[in-house]
Amino acid sequence: MSRTSFDRLRQLPVLGRVARWGTGPSAVSKETRRAGARVAGLKATESVCPYCAVGCGQVVYTRGGELIDVEGNPRSPISQGTLCPKGSATRQLVQQPGRLTKVRYRRPGGTDWEDLDLETAMDMIAERVIRAREEGWQHVDEQGRKVDRTMGFAHLGGATLDNEENYLIKKLFTAMGAVQIENQARI
Repeated sequence: MSRTSFDRLRQLPVLGRVARWGTGPSAVSKETRRAGARVAGLKATESVCPYCAVGCGQVVYTRGGELIDVEGNPRSPISQGTLCPKGSATRQLVQQPGRLTKVRYRRPGGTDWEDLDLETAMDMIAERVIRAREEGWQHVDEQGRKVDRTMGFAHLGGATLDNEENYLIKKLFTAMGAVQIENQARI
């Protein structure tokens, strides 16, 4: 485009009102100005998305300890301010109205859910893990080699587990003799 063509474009009503490259205060919409006013006075904390091992950067906005918003962190060299749909919904981990906050249990053959206190639920889980470990324990494999493992349970991690949690889960399940341990937190 020749210089004279560019000068002609600048005379058009839209281009004449904004900075030379369409940036600056004149290019900011009213909606963007209102959004800036919403975050004024909030504490911004840089964090990392909890959903997978990519480690996208987030900015968590709070006021008086209350979560207000979560956005992609433009300073992140990994995600450069973008988030996938799961990362964009991080706020719902805490504030989703349908989020369960009690232990719910349906007995075998039952049709209704009941509330349990956490200690009772944890005891039930521990008893079942111990029983499955004992019932599925193998001292030797089919060829007679010593294996000392259990095939009575396995672990499949979810996308909301972070690297540190997966590390600890791997250690725990390995210590209990499990060999079927996997994490599916991939993109």
